[in-house]
Amino acid sequence: MRVLIVKMSALGDVVHALPVLDYLAQTVKGVEIDWVVEEAFRDMLSGNPLISRLHLARFKAWRKKPFALATLKEVNALANTLKERNYDIVFDLQGNIKSGIVTRITGCPRRYGFDREAVRESLNVYCTTNQIPLRRADQHVNDRALRVVSVPFGKNYQGMQLATDIFTPPEDDAAAEAFLATLSDGLVFVLHHGTTWSTKHWHQEGWISLGQELLALYPEATILLSWSGETEHEGAKEIAAGIGRQVRVLPKLTLKGFAALLKKVDLVLGGDTGPIHIAAAVGTPTVSLYRATDGSRNAPRGEHRAVQSPLSCTKCLRRSCDRDDECRRSIEVKAMLQACQELLDAAESVS
Repeated sequence: MRVLIVKMSALGDVVHALPVLDYLAQTVKGVEIDWVVEEAFRDMLSGNPLISRLHLARFKAWRKKPFALATLKEVNALANTLKERNYDIVFDLQGNIKSGIVTRITGCPRRYGFDREAVRESLNVYCTTNQIPLRRADQHVNDRALRVVSVPFGKNYQGMQLATDIFTPPEDDAAAEAFLATLSDGLVFVLHHGTTWSTKHWHQEGWISLGQELLALYPEATILLSWSGETEHEGAKEIAAGIGRQVRVLPKLTLKGFAALLKKVDLVLGGDTGPIHIAAAVGTPTVSLYRATDGSRNAPRGEHRAVQSPLSCTKCLRRSCDRDDECRRSIEVKAMLQACQELLDAAESVS
């Protein structure tokens, strides 16, 4: 059987869908799995032994020049390639218009996606032939994808042990090892302060204070500050200056290089953002904070901790708010620190 996964963006959402690969591999003997992803996020999937073929979409570029000859050629080439693969089933795990278009142009007669209650854009339901309703138990974002994929095979994903990983080539693994060899011999924390929504951010003073508290508890530790884009880079430098010692701002890394580094550190801290989900996918413990979004839905499960704002209006999904500063400060440094200590103590007791 040959199946196609349509999950193109964004970074964290692509990583959230990774468990479907192991589900399909365990459930369908000899299955071939292809995946359509935005070109910017190909590193999250390339080299994965469970993926037979990776198809790259460039919607961000295509929207800028929708009628350009180059755009029309690329879209036509993708459509032809998808049709030629002659899929038995296509799963749309994104639920918006662009994923619906890709799903529809495959020509596959069995196209599964979310029902009208769960899609992100309502027109998506006209591009699938089977709209799957979510159950009350499907609260977590991982479970939503697994529910859609599990229906045709009649095997419930709940109770299954599903692994995830992000393949990193030997040269990136070696580069990560070489970089870590330049640090002190203590614990290594990665702190990622940035996210796409301002209402997912914490405040700079909180990150600085948390960094200082961690170094007071673990004097031999090193804090690495990651970033994406120049604004986050400047913010990382401000936090580093505030913490003051045993802290480094990471250089610009590829997604593969970043994933290779995250595999080898002790703990990753951040908001509801891609690096947290990458760390969880490669097996590194995380502590993440949640304000506008719901930690019980979005946070990594297992050996991870989520800290939710205690305000009654938390999980609001608003991208701007008059109470933004109050909400940021409602997450206390001591709550984040306690979550870090719980994970580190648990890891020490296992070792």
